[in-house]
Amino acid sequence: MIDSGTITLIVAVLALLVDISIRVFAVIFIPQNRKPQTATAWLLAIFLIPFLGILLFLLIGSTRLPKRRRQKQREINQYILETTEGIDQVARDATFPAWLEPIVELNRNLGSMPLVGGNTAKLYTEYAESLAAMTAAVSDARKSVHAEFYILAFDHTTTPFFDALQAAVQRGVTVRVLLDHIASIRSPGYHRTLRKLRKIGVEWRLMLPVQPLRGKYQRPDLRNHRKLLVIDGLVAFTGSQNMIDRSYNKRGNLRRSLQWKDLMVCFEGPIVAGVNALFVTDWYSETNELLLRESERTPPEKSAATLDAQVVPSGPGFDLENNLRLFNALLYGAQHKVIVTSPYFVPDDSMLYAITNAAYRGLDVQLFVSEVGDQPVVFHAQRSYYEALLRAGVRIWLYKTPTVLHAKHFTIDDDVAVIGSSNMDMRSFSLNFEISVMMRGRHIVQQLREVEQSYRDESRELFLDEWLTRPLRSKVLDNTARLTSAVQ
Repeated sequence: MIDSGTITLIVAVLALLVDISIRVFAVIFIPQNRKPQTATAWLLAIFLIPFLGILLFLLIGSTRLPKRRRQKQREINQYILETTEGIDQVARDATFPAWLEPIVELNRNLGSMPLVGGNTAKLYTEYAESLAAMTAAVSDARKSVHAEFYILAFDHTTTPFFDALQAAVQRGVTVRVLLDHIASIRSPGYHRTLRKLRKIGVEWRLMLPVQPLRGKYQRPDLRNHRKLLVIDGLVAFTGSQNMIDRSYNKRGNLRRSLQWKDLMVCFEGPIVAGVNALFVTDWYSETNELLLRESERTPPEKSAATLDAQVVPSGPGFDLENNLRLFNALLYGAQHKVIVTSPYFVPDDSMLYAITNAAYRGLDVQLFVSEVGDQPVVFHAQRSYYEALLRAGVRIWLYKTPTVLHAKHFTIDDDVAVIGSSNMDMRSFSLNFEISVMMRGRHIVQQLREVEQSYRDESRELFLDEWLTRPLRSKVLDNTARLTSAVQ
């Protein structure tokens, strides 16, 4: 009969063998096809907490979508290539920056979308104003409405939008709605929202549903972060705003009086087909239904205010980090000025080098972020980069509490701007489906300069001397959060 001491010894030996096996497995497999910083973060987690670390890695260690979904993305890329019109309207005149042409080609190779001309764009900087504009656009729809939001909630603020959807259905308009599963289910009123969608009769689907009992599963934190609305294939909205109240209806936000500030852009012209192609892609992924063109094409009106634009899709469905490559290319192409607005700025090494290099080259580089954070880990990870940025000469503006500056845009010199759903953080680069629209046109950059100045008027500038004297507790939290940000 084996005594208790022997059993204890056997268990200890087995535990040691398992521990060693986990570590050997980690060293061999984790670095494969991963950024060094990401691999290092995972290895650190597994070596410190082997059993929990390997469990987390098996659960969320892969950024790849299921094979079926990746195949759909490849299938639809050809559709994307054929969807957009207006390539011949791009004005490659003397004002077209020479450094921009390779970036246009980069975007084309990565995301299939061409640069198209003959577009108009209108900015909406106020939450209520953009919501009213989207509601009015739905009310004017004659054939189709395609609505896709990371968070979609039926509440007192969005009731007019849902009423407009219902009225559109009643007059025979085809209304399709996509909402991210995990993001929406975490928002108050999720089941009320689904009941409302069923009641008004729209066609709707959850994006990237995590429903293993129904055979629908992928890494839970791979999310569809896009926000877009397309009306009749002729008008498109996109940007940073979710379809929910400015407080996101959360008790913590209400207690702290937090209010989100966003920026949306309304497009007309050939670029609308490119935005709609992303909805078509996501609808196909969730329904197996490949939508045909449903809108009549109307030639854009000639106007001195037309601009060139290019949709840049990104996310786990693509092999490369399209948005990160775009942002870095623009940072290296900039000649005079770079102004970035991002609620979550957690760069990888390549972007940190690109933005600090721009400052070291003598460019005017400015970053707008929020003084307050709604996501503690991301907020502290972001703060861990401030010292390096400030030492390089980047000017950091903190938008004053209690507003969360949630807008996501980026201007280069006086020529190029990017607006979309993408943050400048590792999650948006690798884990989220995003939409970015690159625009060339001095008038749109000038409009964004006015928006940036309005932010500056409501912000305070952060200086290096002040930052270096922050409390030790804050430094520890910032640096610890920075380690976790690389675990992807």
